[in-house]
Amino acid sequence: MRFQISEAVEVLERTPAVMDALLRGKSSVWLNCRMDAAAFSPIDVLGHLIFGEMTDWIPRALIILESQKSRPFDPFDRYGFAPIIQGKSIDELLGQFAELRGKSLEALHSLALDDEKLDLAGMHPEFGEVTLRELLASWVVHDLGHIAQLMRIMANEYRDEIGPWRAYVSIIQ
Repeated sequence: MRFQISEAVEVLERTPAVMDALLRGKSSVWLNCRMDAAAFSPIDVLGHLIFGEMTDWIPRALIILESQKSRPFDPFDRYGFAPIIQGKSIDELLGQFAELRGKSLEALHSLALDDEKLDLAGMHPEFGEVTLRELLASWVVHDLGHIAQLMRIMANEYRDEIGPWRAYVSIIQ
């Protein structure tokens, strides 16, 4: 499938509702479970998505549109979310994510992107040259990947409780 803004938005606009449905009202046990000590918890995943809204997708798109390859992207701190989630309830964080994503989608729409703009290139600090099309397609895949990650984290909590069904449940690693 070739990247199309309208199809990308179909995923991007629904991610906050998916996260809300999965996390709102969950106990601390569910929100803080991890597959191992160094892995993200569900609340970490949400914090990571919030931090991405603040520092990654639209800011990098603007760098491409304004500076192309002459200004590299700022490096992304995968753990930069820690101060954002500190002391906040899941309801506050879900609200913050929904609000930020709404603003990001408004900004995306205001860019009036066409194929010429989508083919503009920027400089990623690790990958080198990337196009705006690749950046925006990655945003969609990033959302879907973190939704899948959240499912794996939570399913893994009952890994030892499902007995012989474990052989047939592919989400359990």
